[in-house]
Amino acid sequence: SGNCTGLEMAFYSEEEQTEDYLFKIVLIGDSAVGKSNLLARFARDEFYPNSKSTIGVEFQTQKMDINGKEIKAQIWDTAGQERFRAVTSAYYRGAVGALLVYDISRRQTFESIDRWLNELHTHSDMNVVTILVGNKSDLKDAREVTTAEGKDLAEAQGLFFMETSALDSSNVAAAFQTVVKEIYNILSRKVIQSQELKKQDLGGGKTVVIQEENQETDAQTKKGCCSTS
Repeated sequence: SGNCTGLEMAFYSEEEQTEDYLFKIVLIGDSAVGKSNLLARFARDEFYPNSKSTIGVEFQTQKMDINGKEIKAQIWDTAGQERFRAVTSAYYRGAVGALLVYDISRRQTFESIDRWLNELHTHSDMNVVTILVGNKSDLKDAREVTTAEGKDLAEAQGLFFMETSALDSSNVAAAFQTVVKEIYNILSRKVIQSQELKKQDLGGGKTVVIQEENQETDAQTKKGCCSTS
């Protein structure tokens, strides 16, 4: 028995080791903390100083190499404003990673972190790999949130932590890579455990199928697809 999480979306066979990984990662945080510019910097190495608020939902698929495996990160970006929050449950569905972003030069965006964490946990799997990101680290003179405060909050909530600057590229790739690597590590451990269990159950059977999850799956199907451990 295993948890039916978004992590379990790979098909494994001992005969053909051709795994393809697609990890859905969401960007969350208040409006104007730089979510879209973090994605633009990571996916296209671009930055838009006069970018407008995101309306609706956009995503980019980015290929990454982790331990010699090609992984596709499907990174979703949406508005931080309340008036665009109608998309919430569909936005989070199937997410296995999250970047929770605040602006180091605006304390209010840091104080919203608990609310965003609550929303993340309400609408997605509790085991979503999450990194707390203090963006706009280039605004040294305007800083309102110390690095230590960010670290302390991340430790208290069990999150990864990094300060980034979409403007000067500092730590942007590292923040996304940290999340993707950890998702991959968790998935690898789950697969090894599943293979061991199957070998015990089947006396060395060849194929292990791990629950494939589709972003369209509704909550009912998700709950019913396998028993929780």
